[in-house]
Amino acid sequence: MPRTAASTLASPVPRAADSDRRRTSASVVLRSVLEHGPVARSTIARLTGLSPASVTDYCARFTELGLIREAAAPRRSNGVGRPHVPVDLDDSRFVVGGVHIAVPYTTVALLDLRGRVLARRESKHEHSEPGRVLARAADGLAALLAGTPGARPLGVGVATGGWVDRDSGTIVEHPLLGWRDVPVREVLGARTGLPVHVDGHARALVNGERLFGRARGSASVLHLFVGNVVDAAFATHDAVHYGPRSQAGAITHLPVPGGTEPCACGRTGCLQVELSERTLCRRAREAGVVDGTNPMHVVAAAAAGDAVAVRLLVERATMIGRAARLLLDVLNPETVVVTEVGVMRRDDCLNALRGAVGPDRAGDVFATSFSDSVLAVAGGSVVLDVLYRDPLGASPDGS
Repeated sequence: MPRTAASTLASPVPRAADSDRRRTSASVVLRSVLEHGPVARSTIARLTGLSPASVTDYCARFTELGLIREAAAPRRSNGVGRPHVPVDLDDSRFVVGGVHIAVPYTTVALLDLRGRVLARRESKHEHSEPGRVLARAADGLAALLAGTPGARPLGVGVATGGWVDRDSGTIVEHPLLGWRDVPVREVLGARTGLPVHVDGHARALVNGERLFGRARGSASVLHLFVGNVVDAAFATHDAVHYGPRSQAGAITHLPVPGGTEPCACGRTGCLQVELSERTLCRRAREAGVVDGTNPMHVVAAAAAGDAVAVRLLVERATMIGRAARLLLDVLNPETVVVTEVGVMRRDDCLNALRGAVGPDRAGDVFATSFSDSVLAVAGGSVVLDVLYRDPLGASPDGS
């Protein structure tokens, strides 16, 4: 029987819808194993609302792909009936590469499927020319893989500050590095032979917190990244807001109440110039606390009892809290996560941050879950987010 024009025109819509539904179902099953494993298939069905047959099918496919495995010992419900053989994430086979490009150096790392850092190294930028930086990153990943025999890489995630277009895999503009329109996905993909995914580090860390950190289960999350680059990311119901060409989260020129630093834009007290690590270190040098540009030296001086270093860090945390309060008023997220050197390591800084946010929301504000590995996790989270969103499409032989 010949197909009609109407049926030909209508057929792509249900196919696309079915594909989206399968991708979503596969995602929620693998996320359930990540969050609850070892977990029985019947429990996954109850948690996800999928039929037991569908859950069994997805688990079989994930097992074939090497993403999950059956736990060693079957479990019985109250000691009677058929044993439930739970499944758990198989974190023994695959790794992902993580690359974070900061202003002074690049971090490369290998992570497992639970977002745990297995190996990492840093390389200081001898030159900030993009080709050289990316070549060294590729070489660093190759060295880490060579030192991890048997690990199969699924892909590479790249995170950095500035304007990053996720869809094209391009760093559109990173003023502090002097980069513009750098095709990171293309360059690193050619050098590594692996799928490469690129995103801004604030958005990458929202996904890391959502998958592996304190923000798991939160309906909405605001993340503030305060380094040399200062930016933000906002997610609701597991969806990060990107905006046209991934420009959302650019808060460089948000005015900070009480700010005094002149900005190149002509105004005073813009967020990035006021709170950047460059400003912190300059103030510390002027006060005789340190003689370099490493913010961790300011943290170390504070830990050694230097009262000026403590004051500088607490003042910075307070101003971050004021900025966070402005964003809270606009976005009203359920959870706020802050990545900043003082807040990550000092209770007085976290308390100052929460105090500036205000008592009504202080309990919703946290330091990053990854204080010892935040840059490595940022890079790895870019590709792990892709895996957990589309495990069959992102896995080897998963199509």
